[in-house]
Amino acid sequence: MGNLTSGTRWIRLRRAAAPAMVAVLAMTLGACGVIAENTDPDRTSAATSSAAGSPTPTRTPAPNPTPGKGPACPELRCTSITVTGDMLVHTQLWQQARADAAAAGLPGYTFVPLLEGQRRYVKSSDLAICHQETPVATPEGPFSAYPSFNVPPQIVAASKDIGYQACTTASNHTIDRGTEGLLRTLDALDAADLKHTGSYRTEAASKEILMLQTDAAKVAVIVGTYGHNGQIPEYPWLVDELDPATMIAKATQAKALGADIVLGVMHAGDEYASEPNAQQQEVAHALGDSGQFTMIYGHHTHSVLPIEKYKGTWIVYGLGNGITELSPWYVVNNEGLLVRAQFSQNAAGTWTASDLAWAPSVIVRDPYRWCSVASDAPQGVCATPAADAGTHQRTQAVVESMGAATAGAHELLITKEK
Repeated sequence: MGNLTSGTRWIRLRRAAAPAMVAVLAMTLGACGVIAENTDPDRTSAATSSAAGSPTPTRTPAPNPTPGKGPACPELRCTSITVTGDMLVHTQLWQQARADAAAAGLPGYTFVPLLEGQRRYVKSSDLAICHQETPVATPEGPFSAYPSFNVPPQIVAASKDIGYQACTTASNHTIDRGTEGLLRTLDALDAADLKHTGSYRTEAASKEILMLQTDAAKVAVIVGTYGHNGQIPEYPWLVDELDPATMIAKATQAKALGADIVLGVMHAGDEYASEPNAQQQEVAHALGDSGQFTMIYGHHTHSVLPIEKYKGTWIVYGLGNGITELSPWYVVNNEGLLVRAQFSQNAAGTWTASDLAWAPSVIVRDPYRWCSVASDAPQGVCATPAADAGTHQRTQAVVESMGAATAGAHELLITKEK
């Protein structure tokens, strides 16, 4: 949670050195492996030989029509990706999870009812990525909340149940419980069959690139966090840091390894802000300027931040909280943003964002639930009609404050889709 200074001078120094660092890092990463999901047969080439045995030019087969989930595909192939904010489990939430488990006749804890409202949105996309903000404990605890989190691992199983396929793990709380807590979290993600990136067991793993396969595309996920609340990782490679040169080098390598779509993920910003700080903008623009990222998004501030289209690349500066306890001091802490991006491949083979849609959300209590306050009210009234309208108005004003609506971003009305 700790507050973040802009770091503008640091970023400028990093950007000045970025070209040389990218070249060196790309060479280093070239020898490293990739975490990949399946392969795409439409991306393979078939070489044939003439009767004389001399090779003929390699030909790439025409891709199969793959419209994907979500809005109508404007091209031959599309894929859609949903992303959400911090999974931030406080005491009140695991107390609710224990009560929900007891009500269902289950032992322990279940966070599925808390997250249930997200399921419909997640199912409307080909890939869904969450952010596991904190380390997890053993199933029976002991648990702890802020400032040093150690939360029930059942949050991971619930994320899988709702439909997420992967989670990012680099945050300012990743090493709250040291290396042991970090490893325990990775074990829980593996046990739930959730892919992950951002924190690692080994130095070799830290150099790998997470690749996720949809029916139409290979998606690479590259992340970084601004810091660790003053803590120092036991090893420098344990957690991905917010370093543009390193992220760009990884993105370049991901493209060379066949990634169609590259997502850049930033864990940074000033808490409870309504606009990105200098560091966020500097890093996001550096990633955009590289030409290696298809979309950039972030979390950490516990508040919704604007969406910007920068030189043709969408930047979602802050998704707010996916789940959290209600703050009596900061109403923005209780709000979040779910974003679904559709990417399409044109006739030249280039993948670009063809649709960007957002849905505002709020956490309600008695019982604690994630609830969408989108205009179509898919879950009905969340808090009260007036409170829901206030959340929607506040979220829309922030989201659109950097020209998102003019650039084409729009509200996601899930009940209006087939």
